[in-house]
Amino acid sequence: MKAKELREKTLSELQKLLSEQRNKLLKLKMEKELGKLKQTHLIKQTRKIIARILTLMKEKWQEKESLAK
Repeated sequence: MKAKELREKTLSELQKLLSEQRNKLLKLKMEKELGKLKQTHLIKQTRKIIARILTLMKEKWQEKESLAK
């Protein structure tokens, strides 16, 4: 998921997506420990997506606060 796609989403949509990605990461880690995961690169990709979402959420919060002042 690209940052451009994420920027178009609202804050509530980002929060929902964040929880989905965190659940996905948890499942991937469990599969890796059980030896079922063949595509280990998916863990790194998911972590990067989570980081992008958190960054955009922080930007939106700061933007919202600056407009309130």
